[in-house]
Amino acid sequence: MRESAARAGRRPRWWVELLLIGVVYGAYSCGRLLARGDVGTAVEHGLAILRLETSLGLDAEHQLNRLFTGTPALGIPADFAYASLHYLVTPAVLIWLFRRRPGRYRAARTWLMVSTLLGLVGFTLLPTCPPRLLDARHGFVDTMAQFSSYGWWGAEASAPRGMGAMTNQYAAMPSLHVGWALWCGVMLWRYGRTPLLKALGVAYPLLTTVVVMGTANHYFLDAVAGAAVMGLGLWLAGPVMRLADRLRLPVVGNRAPIVGGGWETSAGERIPGQRSSSASADDTPAPAR
Repeated sequence: MRESAARAGRRPRWWVELLLIGVVYGAYSCGRLLARGDVGTAVEHGLAILRLETSLGLDAEHQLNRLFTGTPALGIPADFAYASLHYLVTPAVLIWLFRRRPGRYRAARTWLMVSTLLGLVGFTLLPTCPPRLLDARHGFVDTMAQFSSYGWWGAEASAPRGMGAMTNQYAAMPSLHVGWALWCGVMLWRYGRTPLLKALGVAYPLLTTVVVMGTANHYFLDAVAGAAVMGLGLWLAGPVMRLADRLRLPVVGNRAPIVGGGWETSAGERIPGQRSSSASADDTPAPAR
């Protein structure tokens, strides 16, 4: 119990965290590229989602997309938000937690990483064509292509011009733009000490949901799936951390290994950390001689 509390309050090593996050994100990015799937299948999945939303009256993407494409004052900032905030806000919140809430950082980081890998499973099992890549008869306009002259992106999602081959445009389900934004929102709401941070915690995931739909990059159900993936990741984060602790620190019973435990020493000889048979129940060390 004491050891767990001490570990929870200890600040992680920054270089270990940077390496771990880099490895997980690299695996996610490479896996995302490899999980492209068949284009025809991805289009079928996208149309199936659209039909389901229409039958349920949830297809707000059309109205938002028309608003963004017809109003450059909304569409252009939305494109910038889609292309940048996903990669800026999430690392910023991680750094903020690392510096200001070190005791909460490990659980938060694990939650984010587990959810991200679950998202990769979704991309693999359900390649989905985003609204912007459907045939024009379905009524969607790619706002990022329409306003590409204002930013660094081209006509291939948020990838910089000439780098479209480095992104999987059919990884729409679930929306990790929404998932990561929800994670950021929870962190800001839960650990922010000012009303401004808490307000940002509410506004950021809601704004991200509107942006991904208005720019025709995701369906509403993609956003719902992104939130569901984060919920599952939160549920799995605890078991993942406990497993990592077991792999990192073998234990004897419910206690850490004892240095020299089980070995005999000559009279008067002591091994640092070895308990004597007369040690008190609370392991209070004997006074120095």
